[in-house]
Amino acid sequence: MATETAIKPKKEKIEKQTVSQEVVKSSKIKVTLAKTSVNKLSDIKKNWYIVDVQDIVLGRAAAYIATILRGKNKVDYTPFLDCGDNVIVINSDKIKLKGNKLDDKTYYWHTGYPGGIKDITAKKFLEKDSTKMFRRALKGMLPRGPLGRKQLSNLYVFKGAEHAHEAQKPEIIDLSKLNNKNSR
Repeated sequence: MATETAIKPKKEKIEKQTVSQEVVKSSKIKVTLAKTSVNKLSDIKKNWYIVDVQDIVLGRAAAYIATILRGKNKVDYTPFLDCGDNVIVINSDKIKLKGNKLDDKTYYWHTGYPGGIKDITAKKFLEKDSTKMFRRALKGMLPRGPLGRKQLSNLYVFKGAEHAHEAQKPEIIDLSKLNNKNSR
């Protein structure tokens, strides 16, 4: 008997819920939902951009270029597809860091062997290979996994002002004119 009385109130609650759903269904209000379009790989158009990072702050340049590589600046952005554009970065050896980061910032990596932790300061890293430093800054701003690696492959970094991609007719982006905090 005790179990029957415990079951009956639950059945009444369920009946009330179904009745309220029927009331909503019987109303004559028509609700239309907006349709979301999803891109296919064949629909994606990739543009080429060139960015001169001479006297530009590293983090600001990397953040802006990361949005272009991901494709977030486009209207038809799709998070699971590589819909970003190709970016050519020139003058990476003349990039700037704010504050004391040139002397204080340290990059670490591990060789894979016991006791194999290595480090290098930003000043030495910039002198040794500025393209790797810029690529590493951008890699941290892209998603991890196969999609992030594919998007990072659309980045071309050069130390000087000359590059080998004139045939693609890239559009020029001037980061110093976008925000006065970008240049140093």
